[in-house]
Amino acid sequence: MNLLFKNISEQEIKADALILPLFEGSDNIYSDINKATGGLISDVIKSKEFTGKLNQTTLLHVKGINSNRILLIGLGKQSDITPDRIRQAGGKAFSYLRGTGSKNAALSCRIFSKLPKNFAASQMPAFYFIEGGLLSLYRFERYKKSENGKEIKTAIILGADKGISIKWLKTTVSAVNFAKDLINTPSNDMTPAILSRIAKSISGKKIKVKVLEKKDMEKEGMEAYLSVSKGSAEPPKFIILEYKGGKGALLALVGKSITFDSGGISLKPAEGMEKMKYDMSGGAAVLAVIKAASELNLPLNIVGLLPATENLPGGSASKPGDIVKAITGKTIEIINTDAEGRLVLADAIGYAIKYYKPKAVINIATLTGACSIALGSEAAALMGNNEGLMEKLKKASEDTYERVWQMPLYEEYKEYIKSDVADIKNSGGRNGSLVTAGYFLKEFAGDTPWAHLDIAGTAWSDKDKPYTPKGATAMGVRLVLNFLKEIK
Repeated sequence: MNLLFKNISEQEIKADALILPLFEGSDNIYSDINKATGGLISDVIKSKEFTGKLNQTTLLHVKGINSNRILLIGLGKQSDITPDRIRQAGGKAFSYLRGTGSKNAALSCRIFSKLPKNFAASQMPAFYFIEGGLLSLYRFERYKKSENGKEIKTAIILGADKGISIKWLKTTVSAVNFAKDLINTPSNDMTPAILSRIAKSISGKKIKVKVLEKKDMEKEGMEAYLSVSKGSAEPPKFIILEYKGGKGALLALVGKSITFDSGGISLKPAEGMEKMKYDMSGGAAVLAVIKAASELNLPLNIVGLLPATENLPGGSASKPGDIVKAITGKTIEIINTDAEGRLVLADAIGYAIKYYKPKAVINIATLTGACSIALGSEAAALMGNNEGLMEKLKKASEDTYERVWQMPLYEEYKEYIKSDVADIKNSGGRNGSLVTAGYFLKEFAGDTPWAHLDIAGTAWSDKDKPYTPKGATAMGVRLVLNFLKEIK
């Protein structure tokens, strides 16, 4: 979409629709536009057809100004305004106008001058509105006919400071959409081999990509990772992306990349299993972040690791009770083959530390069903061994509204995953299963600063939200990019 900034009045701009945001119960600040259109705005407000409630929309067909229509969009109560409420309103407005067939839209920003003094935000208000609008327009239509070609091609921003970083905005939204496309693609068209080819396609001057094959992993002693792939005819691919954008210490991003998860021998219930293509959401997020970091020329050094495989119950699949050895030499008793994500991540984290000695490791994974039970679909679980690292992720979470909630990793949880026959077991049972999965990974991070984002409850949405269409959410992309932007 083209984004244009113009310093002309709302009456002068010619667009398919003029977007006018309004607070609930506030005075109509568009008196000049109201007068030019014969009082239409005040009429719908007086009749209470439009009250300004958050995300409420009313479309007016008008004369007297150059635009054909006015879309009133509610911001809710002025005292309750937040960056994400503005983001939601933007999403609702743009998706609504897309449905009307509008090709271009103009946004009036005069309402944002009325924001309360305590409004705290890292970006300008118009940024959030446009961001929500762009995010809301995503559609996955690879396997179906498009919606009659309906698409907003141009957005014109009126009265906003040109200090808004268009490159940051468009690159981050593009990264989110890139990750969503990967996640939404069915597993027959998103195998480990295909994912590795996509990773290679983004290699360039600053990004180097290499892929370890099964024989390479066997030489490294990555039995934990390989144990997950044994039931599948698709060979595993350990994808490594090295981004060199600066001279500083290196950060490792590890993304769980199970391109389809049946649970293995510990088979999942059939209901909802079709969504298990999204079990590579962590890897998709890491791939998208590396791609965006290069496009934004972030002055950082990052390595992204995607342990990609399928988890299927074939005749050679791993069985409960099997014991495997990780790259670190630690032995693992497999209690549940559906607790496979921690097995591939253990070897990926171990590999990252062994060969790259990163300053910090962040892993992103749809790791546990318990995360959904604990936090629903409203927040990702955050765990780690370094408070400073986690605080920075929390700050990025607040800025992007990709919310996280820190969970404890008490020493007592180690007892939950203590094995009678190996150094550790991959499941401690139902009690505390969210945090014991995190503690399992902590054992492989060692003393390296490490943080874990369990996005199992937030990586997929079963319903449309104001700026997140149902399906893959690409949770973690904006959060991690925002985190990287603030690294000094």
